[in-house]
Amino acid sequence: MNQTLKKYIENVRLWQGIAIAAGIFSFVFCVLIIANFTQINRVDPVNTKVMNALVERLKENPNDTQLREEVRQLDLLARKAYFTNQWQIRNGGYMLMIGVLVLIIALQFIRLATKELPVVNPDVSEKLFQTQKRARFWVSVGGASLVVVALAFAFISKNQLKETFSQAAIAKSDDAVEQNNTTPTQENSEPVKIEENNTTAVDTSKSTSANNTVAATQENKETPEEQTVKPTATANDYPSDNELKNNFPNFRGYAGNGIAFQKNIPTSWDGTTGQNILWKVAIPLHGYNSPVIWGNKIFVAGANATKREVYCFDCNTGKLLWTANADNITGSPATAPKVQGDTGHSAPTISTDGRRVYAIYANGDILAVDMNGNRVWAKNLGVPQNHYGHSSSLITYKGLVIVEFDSRTNPRVLAMNSSTGDEVWSTPRKVKISWASPILVNTGSRDELMLVAEPSVASYDPATGKQLWSIDCISGEVGPSLAYADGVVFALNEYASLSAIKVGDTPEKLWENSDYLSDVPSPVATDKYLFVVTSYGTVVCYDAKNGTSYWTKEFSEGFYSSPIIAEGRIYLLDKQGVMQIFSADKEFKSIAQPKLGEKSVCTPAFANGRIYIRGDKNLYCIGK
Repeated sequence: MNQTLKKYIENVRLWQGIAIAAGIFSFVFCVLIIANFTQINRVDPVNTKVMNALVERLKENPNDTQLREEVRQLDLLARKAYFTNQWQIRNGGYMLMIGVLVLIIALQFIRLATKELPVVNPDVSEKLFQTQKRARFWVSVGGASLVVVALAFAFISKNQLKETFSQAAIAKSDDAVEQNNTTPTQENSEPVKIEENNTTAVDTSKSTSANNTVAATQENKETPEEQTVKPTATANDYPSDNELKNNFPNFRGYAGNGIAFQKNIPTSWDGTTGQNILWKVAIPLHGYNSPVIWGNKIFVAGANATKREVYCFDCNTGKLLWTANADNITGSPATAPKVQGDTGHSAPTISTDGRRVYAIYANGDILAVDMNGNRVWAKNLGVPQNHYGHSSSLITYKGLVIVEFDSRTNPRVLAMNSSTGDEVWSTPRKVKISWASPILVNTGSRDELMLVAEPSVASYDPATGKQLWSIDCISGEVGPSLAYADGVVFALNEYASLSAIKVGDTPEKLWENSDYLSDVPSPVATDKYLFVVTSYGTVVCYDAKNGTSYWTKEFSEGFYSSPIIAEGRIYLLDKQGVMQIFSADKEFKSIAQPKLGEKSVCTPAFANGRIYIRGDKNLYCIGK
């Protein structure tokens, strides 16, 4: 009997020790999590006011290299603070849950062991049992409350920290483009042809009788529903690679990769004097999407909270050929979603395959029209659940329209039949919100559709949607799209890192860097070099294969537009409308800095020896 009693007592003491250790362990992590929450609320981990003050001083003294280095170091410290806090919150929550689980198991063993102990004095045992029961109850209630509070604070801290850094990124992007709430009428959309010898551009507000005729024609057109045409799709109802390369069909051109194949591109113009400005025309509704081109037609989209439109202009004259309305769409929400001013209701760039034109908007409406503006099909994909507004651009592939739909709920990538709008495939994605756009890549053995969003870069078969490979390498709410060249894909995001990945069934990270990162502009690459652009005005050239930094150039203005390589030159438009043109080489060589005369955040399009740029209000055609 004594041996049995001794054994029971030893077991109880063992599990009591484990319970005490687990309780202390859990208590410590509860205190740390609550302290972390208090610290985040008491002290701004990003210190955006200090950063903004330094940036303002740097604007006043752009040649102060010491001040510029202070800004860079502060930015690096902010990133480290972000990652440290994220690590503490995530791992602290996990450790707390492990500690609580061990405590519960220990208490359960104590209860079972105590049950088997022999009763010496029933009266004393009953009183002791009741006392212990009450004590356990209040300890359990107090401990559970503390754990619940700590886990709640961990969740709040993580979201609050993410929001703080999102706001910091917005604050750091100086001179953010203001939302244009005005809606020009058709009467203000007549192109202004500018003679090369003119010293002053003509005022675009002057209308002509021809323009009034266009407006009247638009008013007398049938509604889009009545214009719906039956698709006549065939097995070859898509363009060849040569056709795609000779046009500019997507955001960042052919395959969405930032490479233009056009020749005889101008390097000199002036929007104020009219030099090499062949025409400019007002765009009726505002939008941040970039122009796309097929043949002699150029397409852009515009929208506000109540109206969504697609515009087609003549590439040679700037004349508005037609307007297609995205209205009367089944499933379309009655109220437009809330969007940020620097995203708007029409941020995604149109895509065209030369047979039809495809546009998507912030409310999830997607529309296909033929090359004459007649509606072919339209549907609503559901309102994208994100806090900035949807901005992932469309891309086409062999009779398919592909949509990257990395929303907060039900993130996925899907493809629709370009002739009918029927869903061909849809692949769920285990990712967070993204604003990046897809790219299409031929690796030499197969076509691949590549996407980026936290936590990974992933590749899919564009014909079937089957995932080919994935590699975890990125974090945050990703804005920049990928760049690809010679078997290597490049991914980056602010407060994360820049990764160079050798593609294949088992992708391999070649190198990584975190010195200069982008929150908006996408990188561009050749087989030798990678060019990274930041929204705060820094451009860096790296060796594409090993990550060696060749040069860093800091400009006085920031960039939202993505760089395009054409004829061995990089065309990069800053937010004030100045095009920075420099060699795509290991040594920085500035070629020209022509001015548009209007602010812009859109990526230029190239065709037939001309450049087309969307400004805040006008669409420009630049040529020799």
